[in-house]
Amino acid sequence: MMEVDLMHPSYDSWDSDDEYEKFIKRMNPPRVDIDNESCARATVVRVDSANKYGILLEVVQVLTDLNLIIIKAYISSDGGWIMDVFNVTDHEGKKIRDETTIKLLVDYIRKSLWADSSFLPSRRRSVDFAPSSDYTSIELTGTDRPGLISEVSAVLTDLKCNVVTAEIWTHNNRAAAVMQVTDEVTGAAITDLEKLSKIKELLCNVLRGNNKTRGAKTAISMGVTHTERRLHQMMFADRDYQRTGQELVDETMRPKVSVVNCYDKEYSVVTIQCKDRPKLLFDTICTLTDMQYVVFHANADGEGPEAYQEYYIRHIDGFPINSEAERERIIQCLEAAIERRVSEGLKLELCTNDRVGLLSDVTRIFRENGLTVTRAEVSTKDGKAANTFYVRDATGNQVDARILDSIRQAIGQTVLQVKEVSRSPPQESPTRFLFGGLFKSRSFCNFGLAKSYS
Repeated sequence: MMEVDLMHPSYDSWDSDDEYEKFIKRMNPPRVDIDNESCARATVVRVDSANKYGILLEVVQVLTDLNLIIIKAYISSDGGWIMDVFNVTDHEGKKIRDETTIKLLVDYIRKSLWADSSFLPSRRRSVDFAPSSDYTSIELTGTDRPGLISEVSAVLTDLKCNVVTAEIWTHNNRAAAVMQVTDEVTGAAITDLEKLSKIKELLCNVLRGNNKTRGAKTAISMGVTHTERRLHQMMFADRDYQRTGQELVDETMRPKVSVVNCYDKEYSVVTIQCKDRPKLLFDTICTLTDMQYVVFHANADGEGPEAYQEYYIRHIDGFPINSEAERERIIQCLEAAIERRVSEGLKLELCTNDRVGLLSDVTRIFRENGLTVTRAEVSTKDGKAANTFYVRDATGNQVDARILDSIRQAIGQTVLQVKEVSRSPPQESPTRFLFGGLFKSRSFCNFGLAKSYS
């Protein structure tokens, strides 16, 4: 009888047919273990499952959606099986003790592991989403400029649309937004085709502005979108990783990304060193997946001001990086993925009763006082608006205190809170390979993730 080594690197489970994958799942059902004993500082989440393309991103996405901080990760998925370990905490740096959160964590990861559908890069389920009939999702990409968000919000207000939630990113003079809106009259999703067409046309005109060299895109969807996942895809498709030379960039703050080939094992090794922040692991794995690279082994360390990540990857076709142009593109795209969510300057938090036109009014006040929004998170719940804006002076200078006082008086002193966001330069330390002697023994390769690091 011929034996099949499922752990051999040449065996790719996503090339198997559906029946074989189902057989593997029945013989070896996925397992999710939550351990609060073996690590003194974090809850350990162990995931064992049959492998499939995109499964690593799905698991990390669940952890991120539940607002957990991944401080360490150890990933091994060579062959037909994955063995991943994540050390996680809540935002206060404490272990996950809440039984409801633990149950949700286990349930959502198991659902991801058992999903029969193949990985779909453009639309994925979210941990917590409203039915598509509740709102209409609008996706926008275009050239960034001062006052752009104010203009977009004004158009939606004029068209009797209420912004329920929104997330807006800017990077390298490009802007992308995913906004969920409802009809002011019905309070539900917009179903009038003529109105939808008008929304799309007017927003596209605003996004295009006077820029004739770069395009603008507006898309309207009634489906469910994972917002952050989608924003990465939109900015990647818009090539925000290409620098124009006009960006306000502090080179000392740039992440350090290197790519080398490990020829004896036929992997490409990607190492990342940058300032740590929440959701960093999600952002980098999201981008590698979008670029159609498979992570076979990885190690991530985020305990401290500096984060270190190391990935052993191949392209989905099974080959490592084979050209200097491809290497440079990976570096550029990972730098962009890290920088998109980085914010500096002033963080303004708005909490007040929600109403139609609120976002338009607030961003108009920002624009009239010479501030530009670099990132925004807009949400509403039970009639309350909780919005966060990251802003800077349109010229790139520090925001004048008198201007800030004027803005707070116009919006409301108690409604708008100000928080400083600072970025310290990365510490000088040599790039290190976290896996060290990963490939010195086959047993470490395959089973080294059975224990967690404390």
